[in-house]
Amino acid sequence: MEPIPAVVCRLEVNGEVRECAVAPHTTLLEALRYGLGLTGSKQGCDKGDCGACTVVVDGEAILSCISLALAFEGREIVTIEGVAEGGRPHPLQDAFDVMGGAQCGFCTPGILMSAWALLSRNPSPTRAEIARALSGNLCRCTGYTKIFEAVELAASRLRGEADPVARPGVAAETR
Repeated sequence: MEPIPAVVCRLEVNGEVRECAVAPHTTLLEALRYGLGLTGSKQGCDKGDCGACTVVVDGEAILSCISLALAFEGREIVTIEGVAEGGRPHPLQDAFDVMGGAQCGFCTPGILMSAWALLSRNPSPTRAEIARALSGNLCRCTGYTKIFEAVELAASRLRGEADPVARPGVAAETR
């Protein structure tokens, strides 16, 4: 049996067009992690059950482990590596830190991407909307309450509201 020839895949990732060689059956997760070296998206279940591989494509959270890389040429892809702002953590990342929303961290990038997509389209989500947006992301180390609270805190900060959990020594403009 002959090997399947690789083709060049052009992906716009985190605002930059990047190329990698892929086989036609290569998943977006494999192209990101192994072709482009963006290892923030985690390879968990490989069947779309855990959400560790979640990235945002054209504003929507998707499971990259069950999506073919070639289908995403010409679309805007954001990975966890593209969420930070000017070298500083995004308010969502900071809120997860402050609220203890991450334990081992394996699932955290996927959860952050699902939450980031939610907050990008809905700056004032209810707890039920947060739960729905994160329903495809599994975490085995922490209770979801801290995760939900972190998303609520980030939403509040992004709306510019008074910070109920100000961090000592962290200026307001860095949040």
